[in-house]
Amino acid sequence: MSFLLRVQLPDRPGSLGSLALALGGVGADILSLDVVERGAGFAVDDLVVEVPTGALPDTLITAAESVHDVTVDSIRPYSGVLDTHRELELIDQVANARDDRLQVLVDGVPRVLRVGWSTIIGLGPTGAYRVVGSPSAPETQAGSAPWMPLQKPSLLDPDADWVPQIWRDMDTKLAAAPLGDTGKALLLGRPGGPEFRPSEVARLGYLAGIVATVLN
Repeated sequence: MSFLLRVQLPDRPGSLGSLALALGGVGADILSLDVVERGAGFAVDDLVVEVPTGALPDTLITAAESVHDVTVDSIRPYSGVLDTHRELELIDQVANARDDRLQVLVDGVPRVLRVGWSTIIGLGPTGAYRVVGSPSAPETQAGSAPWMPLQKPSLLDPDADWVPQIWRDMDTKLAAAPLGDTGKALLLGRPGGPEFRPSEVARLGYLAGIVATVLN
């Protein structure tokens, strides 16, 4: 069984090694690591770890936080494909798709940016509407999108009036980016968190911008 563990740890030599030893001590095997963000003296990393069947997530949290100055931001079950070139592969898939390229995009984004779901939102005469959504996208749709049109990738207020109540009940974190000058936006949802980091919002913007160019 695999989990996606997001941790904040000191950005100094030996910190990651100490974390790996602590996780290994409870039988966890690190399968991949992505640096999400670096700041003044700290780093935020996403680790995909495999644990023996029946192991409890709390064991991973306890082990990780036994290392000095390490905190766990979140832990989630993970079944994605491990790939260090996720964005490039998705862009290639969109460019070479014979059918609906937008559907290919939203199907791939949750794996690439490690979110729960993604949709593309458009604006019509009667307001906001869903153009396409990933298989995991909620059935309940937003009836309005006062944040559109977007000029740049942005965090969205998850407690705003336009957010469906069921999204709020699931503590869904939201971020979006414009798809070029099409008037459409790529909306991401991460039920239960964690919060989107600035670097993740930037990655979303780069991906949406490149894909918009491909679609044109």
